[in-house]
Amino acid sequence: MHIGVLRGRENSFPDAFIAKVNSMNAGVKAEFIQLGGTKLNEPVPYRVVLDRMSHEVPYYSVYLKMAALQGTYCINNTFWRTADDKFFGYAAAERLGIDEPRTVVLPNRSYLDDVTAESLRNLWPTDFQMYLEYVGLPCIMKPAHGGGWKDVNKIRSLDDLTYHYEASGPKTMMLQEFIEWDTYIRVPTIGRRWARAIRYDPAPMGMGGYNQDYDIVPRYMRDKAEELSLRFNQALGYDMNALEFAVKDGKYYGIDLTNYTPDYDHRSLKDAHFPWVVEKMAEFAVEKAKSDEGTPKPPDFKELMLR
Repeated sequence: MHIGVLRGRENSFPDAFIAKVNSMNAGVKAEFIQLGGTKLNEPVPYRVVLDRMSHEVPYYSVYLKMAALQGTYCINNTFWRTADDKFFGYAAAERLGIDEPRTVVLPNRSYLDDVTAESLRNLWPTDFQMYLEYVGLPCIMKPAHGGGWKDVNKIRSLDDLTYHYEASGPKTMMLQEFIEWDTYIRVPTIGRRWARAIRYDPAPMGMGGYNQDYDIVPRYMRDKAEELSLRFNQALGYDMNALEFAVKDGKYYGIDLTNYTPDYDHRSLKDAHFPWVVEKMAEFAVEKAKSDEGTPKPPDFKELMLR
């Protein structure tokens, strides 16, 4: 019984995860996957795959889809990742009763070479001023796909918007109302059953840090953020995620909700939170390895539509 791990540049979480699984003496062995080409329907030797890199290496995603056909349980479901985007996440969150800042998705600034003027005949000129008035200033411009605070900018004027939009190239960008929060919380979640709401201190337009005092966030606030996170993950099928909420005047605004490969690095979580992530992921992966479950089905949107 084997668990395979696809990793990229990170070291601490994959290494600790493998060590934890192998120390559990549960009849399950974890190891790093080695690939160099794959034959059609070649047997996949892994009962579970923990995917930390297919979002950047397309070949891995192709491999995982074939693995899913053979019954491998993939964390997370790569079929869902290729369909998801952050704007959809905000729309789904509102259907689930989660407050969202006013958000607009914009047409791309540029396209691939084979996209011509005739390809874009459904597009009207974008009224940037109207959308700025809708979301308010200052606001945030960020990609509809991506993470790690890449290409996230604070917009203070129409000139700011124009500058960053012109630089966005083929990325699909969003404008989002900026919430002046009282408390900012990030919630690592695992297995759609465990969540840990932690005070998070975002650096200006860059990676911030987890507060090492877990109890600095009042219990009632942690409970609410964790309940909203699990509600979202259960509806959309994330077994591994980290959601962010800006809490203002008692409202929990979902700011970043769809992180297919969340940051679980020790440099970020540090000693107060890293062991929790490793332990819960190892427990979940071993449970799935010993079950007969394959990769879960994508979410049933009928359930969201009825809300």
